[in-house]
Amino acid sequence: MATGCMAPELAGADEPGDLGSSADALASGNALSANALSANALSANALSANALSANALSREAAATLEDPGEGGELFRTLVRYTVSCALDESQRFSFSWADAAGATHHEVYHGELGLADAWADGPLDEAGKQIISACLAARTNRYGVSVVISMRSHQAPLRHEVGRDEREAYPHVEGAFWGNLFTEAPYLRACYNDASVELARAARRDCAAGHAGADGDVEGCGMIEIVGSCQDHCSKLHPPGKYHKDCVDPDWGKTRYVITTALR
Repeated sequence: MATGCMAPELAGADEPGDLGSSADALASGNALSANALSANALSANALSANALSANALSREAAATLEDPGEGGELFRTLVRYTVSCALDESQRFSFSWADAAGATHHEVYHGELGLADAWADGPLDEAGKQIISACLAARTNRYGVSVVISMRSHQAPLRHEVGRDEREAYPHVEGAFWGNLFTEAPYLRACYNDASVELARAARRDCAAGHAGADGDVEGCGMIEIVGSCQDHCSKLHPPGKYHKDCVDPDWGKTRYVITTALR
C-alpha cells in the first residue's frame, strides 16, 4: 500500500538506494546531487509506464506501483528516478508493496537534485513538469547501464551547483534533453553535440547521440526522439556554464527547461 504520493512525507534520512554512482563519485565524497552528477541507469522501457498525474499518483499509478509483476518493477524504477530528480535530500517518498509470494517490501525513495521540490507541498507547475521530464530523459540509458554524467541547466539549482571543477572534469558536452511526460501526449526530445557523437556512443550514451542502425539510420531511444544536432536546435553553449539555455522543439517551440549533459 502506498503511504505517500508525490506530496511525499518529509523525514530524516534512511540510507538512500544507490542509483549506480561511480567509484570516483563515491570516493570523492560527493553524493549524486552534491555536484549535479547523476548515474543514468533508467531503462528506456520504464518511461513507457508513465502514469503520473500533476499533483499526486493517480489511482491507476498507485495500483501499478504495488504491482508485483514486471510492469510494477518498471514503474517503481520510474518513480524512484522521478523522486530523485524532483525532490531534495531532505525529502522522501515512502510506500509498501507485496510480491507474488506475499512478502511485503517497504520502499523509501529519497530526493537528490531538488529540481521541483515544491511538489512536496502542492501540484506541479508547468516548469516542474518540464524540468523533471528533461532530467528523466537525461538519465535514461538505452542499454540500462550506469554512466556518470554531468547535468547542467540554466534552471536552478543546477545553474548554481555545477562549478568549474566539474566542468573541467567533464569537458565533453554530449547533447541536451527536454520534453513533458505530464501531458496527454507525453514526449521527450534529445539533440547531440556533433563533436561528441562518437565519444557518446562509445560510452553507451546512445540516448544522446542516437543509435547507428545497421542501415546507417540514426535510431531514437525508446520514446526519446533524437531531433538532430544541438547546433541546429539550441542556443549556443553558455560560456561559463557550458549548457544550452534553451532549445526549439519541432512541435512545441522554444523551451527554457533544458538539461545539457557532459562526459569525461
